[in-house]
Amino acid sequence: MKKHVFNAGPCILPQPAIESAIAAIKDFDGTGVGLLEISHRTPGWERIMAETEQLWRDLLHIPDGYKVLFLGGGASTQFCYVPYNLMARKAAYLQTGTWAKKAAKEARLFGEVEIVASSEDKNYSYIPTGYTVPTDADYFHITTNNTIFGTELHTDLDSPVPLVADMSSDIMSRPVDVSKYALIYGGAQKNVGPAGVTFVIVREDMLGKVDRPIPTMIDYRTHVNGSSMFNTPPVFAIYVMHETLKWLKELGGVEAMYEMNKRKAELLYAEIDRNKMFTGTARREDRSIMNVCFVMADGYKDQEAAFMELAKARGMVGIKGHRSVGGFRASIYNACPLESVQALVDCMREFEGNY
Repeated sequence: MKKHVFNAGPCILPQPAIESAIAAIKDFDGTGVGLLEISHRTPGWERIMAETEQLWRDLLHIPDGYKVLFLGGGASTQFCYVPYNLMARKAAYLQTGTWAKKAAKEARLFGEVEIVASSEDKNYSYIPTGYTVPTDADYFHITTNNTIFGTELHTDLDSPVPLVADMSSDIMSRPVDVSKYALIYGGAQKNVGPAGVTFVIVREDMLGKVDRPIPTMIDYRTHVNGSSMFNTPPVFAIYVMHETLKWLKELGGVEAMYEMNKRKAELLYAEIDRNKMFTGTARREDRSIMNVCFVMADGYKDQEAAFMELAKARGMVGIKGHRSVGGFRASIYNACPLESVQALVDCMREFEGNY
């Protein structure tokens, strides 16, 4: 039976990237040595690092003056990297979900944090609006897509202070005006590769402005100067990222992928809205095109286990909702094909008919 993978992360990957990685594990670049065993100072590996950075620049149209870094530690480690490097006294945070709240918590270790708005009052089911960003903040931090709760910022915000964004779960899914951001970061394991590497896009003039001593490994300048190879980089994860971004570029880039992602999301949300047995959890205008969260509608709550059983029988993988929301979550990242979304829709219709 074909499996339809909707895991929130690690996510489904493009088949060409998987096949290339398998081959490279056996023999990297014709060296006779496998990818998991090569030195990161191998000339062929230095080429992969340079090509991977260039793919990021080409796909997101990254302007001059920005550095692209590939680090370890996951996006959660960036919750302290960011204030360590950028906060002199105060920062502003928009609290739209679990990870945004955790990022603000870490920032409080370094100075004053102002929560400009929060949607916690309605279990993060919407993106707040109408707030004011303090002009005395060193930066304004946002989380563009909220994986657990299925909400997303669909536009690049205008900010009176440098804008910092955690884009872990929607990077490369839609066009982004990088010039509006001082720093963008995220874990790779949603759209751009496997777990194990974190991407950072930072405007270089933001660095070196705080007075505090910064530990060597947490100072962005260390990795800028070392071309992301100050220490041994996560070689395997970066290689799969390289192959994933090649696949994305061959499909037509971020702009083409955005159109595909909208079609997938529209198909699934249309069924959620049509089918009397299900209801979405996020405010319609804030619905994520990456993480689609839904629950059983009133009157059908007792059918949740039965639907999950049918879904598993039809090959659906990873659709159980996060415990903070319950119900179901279909993560339809870049490599999730329209075929899988249609299979989930068909499953929902079958369940309605059976009931």
